Amino acid sequence: MREKVEAALESIRPQLQADGGDVELIDVSEDGVVKVKLTGSCGGCPFAMLTLKAGIERVLKQEVPEIKAVEAVGLTAE
Repeated sequence: MREKVEAALESIRPQLQADGGDVELIDVSEDGVVKVKLTGSCGGCPFAMLTLKAGIERVLKQEVPEIKAVEAVGLTAE
């Protein structure tokens, strides 16, 4: 499943990088929880949670139906 998640993140990465950010895969648990770290300008962006839930999580669940949730690691809310 980790390989599928990596492939899905690769499809998202260009949009994040266009805004000066990126996403790093931290972990994929056996129960379908993906942990990612938003980096660059995405790491401190006030819209980071929206990017995570409406963008990254939506695409990952669409591409890898086994995914139950996507969580951010080290994300600070402003």
